[in-house]
Amino acid sequence: MKVLAIRGATTVTSNNKEEILKETSKLIETIILKNELNNEDIISMCFTMTKDLDAVYPAVAVREILDIHDIPMLNYEEKHIQGSLSKCIRVMMYINTEKTKADIKHIYLNNAKNLRKDLIDN
Repeated sequence: MKVLAIRGATTVTSNNKEEILKETSKLIETIILKNELNNEDIISMCFTMTKDLDAVYPAVAVREILDIHDIPMLNYEEKHIQGSLSKCIRVMMYINTEKTKADIKHIYLNNAKNLRKDLIDN
C-alpha cells in the first residue's frame, strides 16, 4: 500500500452557495467513481478556491451532501495570479492504494478542463 494524490478542479458561474456545493460534490463523486475508491481509501482532502468565491467552504459539500464525515479536510484561498481562471475550486485528494501513478485519473470539470489537459482523460 502506498500514498498517492489525485488532482481535480471545477468551476462555477457565480459565487453562490448552492452552486459551489453542487459542483464540489459532483467533482468529488467523479473522482471517487473514476478511481474506484472507497471512503476508507481516502486519507484527506485539501481544497482551494479562487478569491472571487467565498459563499461556502467546499468541504461542506463532502460532509453535508456526500455524507462523508471521517476524512480530514482543509480549505484555502488559491494564490491570485493575474489572468488566471476565475471561480475555480481545486482539490488535492490523498489516498492509500495499490495503484500506480499511471492508474490515477485526475478530474477536471467545466472550465477547469483547460487547466491541465495533460492530466485529464474524462
